Amino acid sequence: MAQESHKPRVGIIGGGPAGCFCAYQLQKDFDVTIFEITSPLKTLLVTGGGRCNLAHAEYDFRELAKFYPRGEKFLYSVFSKFGTADTLEFFRAIGVETYTQEDNRIFPASNSAADVREKFLNALKVNIKKEKALRINQLENTLEIVTDAGSHRFDAVVVAVGGHSSYNITKYLGHNIIEPKPALIGLKTDKTFPAGVVLKNVKTKIGKKVLQDDLLFTHNGISGPLAFKISSINARENFPYTISLDLTGEIDLQKMFDANPHKSLKNLIGEHLPKSFAAAICPAEEIKCCQVSAKIRDSIIKNLRALDLKVLAHSGAGEVVTCGGVDLKEVNPKTMESKLVPNLYFCGEVLDIDGFCGGFNLQNCWSTAYIAAQSILADAYRNIF
Repeated sequence: MAQESHKPRVGIIGGGPAGCFCAYQLQKDFDVTIFEITSPLKTLLVTGGGRCNLAHAEYDFRELAKFYPRGEKFLYSVFSKFGTADTLEFFRAIGVETYTQEDNRIFPASNSAADVREKFLNALKVNIKKEKALRINQLENTLEIVTDAGSHRFDAVVVAVGGHSSYNITKYLGHNIIEPKPALIGLKTDKTFPAGVVLKNVKTKIGKKVLQDDLLFTHNGISGPLAFKISSINARENFPYTISLDLTGEIDLQKMFDANPHKSLKNLIGEHLPKSFAAAICPAEEIKCCQVSAKIRDSIIKNLRALDLKVLAHSGAGEVVTCGGVDLKEVNPKTMESKLVPNLYFCGEVLDIDGFCGGFNLQNCWSTAYIAAQSILADAYRNIF
């Protein structure tokens, strides 16, 4: 139990990555209390498949912000002050060494989210109360957090609840909440292909944005990195909508036929795609390349270069994050402070910010939490406290 302190008091609602990171930045100069109904940093354990994808190796803040379907421009200022390099420096400081995969995802050298959590918690020297925050009251000179166990007054309050938490505590203070929607989730489609097939480097275009990543076919649609990107960008699209997939790039199918006239059509296509998928897009009967009609050729080219799928609904595992949350128009991107309520700050997934898979959503937590903490620190010796 921490001793009574005369330092300015900060209450943080949410003991996930954003809340704990903000607390760490403040703990030297403030009396900090985290309100977390479950275990602090519990959500960190499932990130990166249990390996903890801490960040992404993109060091240009403008390029980094492009990986966020919602929040890109808001994050320019944030990432310019605290980016990937700063994240890695923090983890080195608490004893977490990292490495970068070929796909630029950054992981701890231990490949263990549990190890990261343990080191993070060991570095955290703040009060943690296992109480459920119900609302925030705006008083004359302070903010009051009302919980299921009582009430607590603070000089500043940081809301760092995750994307799946109740937003009622911010609604009480007049903040607009953008309706949460699933993002990073599998999709149910009108056409299905052999389940378990993975295609590498599939391309699609949504608006002006060209996406390329691996795609997994499931029993009722698509999943995997590319499907998650599609679901993220189209999180607010009404079902059904249509996507077009380029599975093979610049393959000259007719040239392949001419060079292999006596080879089985399925075997030839199977040299470039998984055999079960090749069988699914080729005629059921066994034919040789020299027997392929123009109609069959055009049908296969269509399936390979512009496979149209109608997306019917969300499906399967996923929903790592949600889009939606506190309206960014009501938050100052330079400070993370509410534009409606003085001394109230936001960080992490409670904001209407979400990124693709690959460490981007944790980076949002680290960076917005840092900005909130630094803003509270800068205000501490001026006219707020």
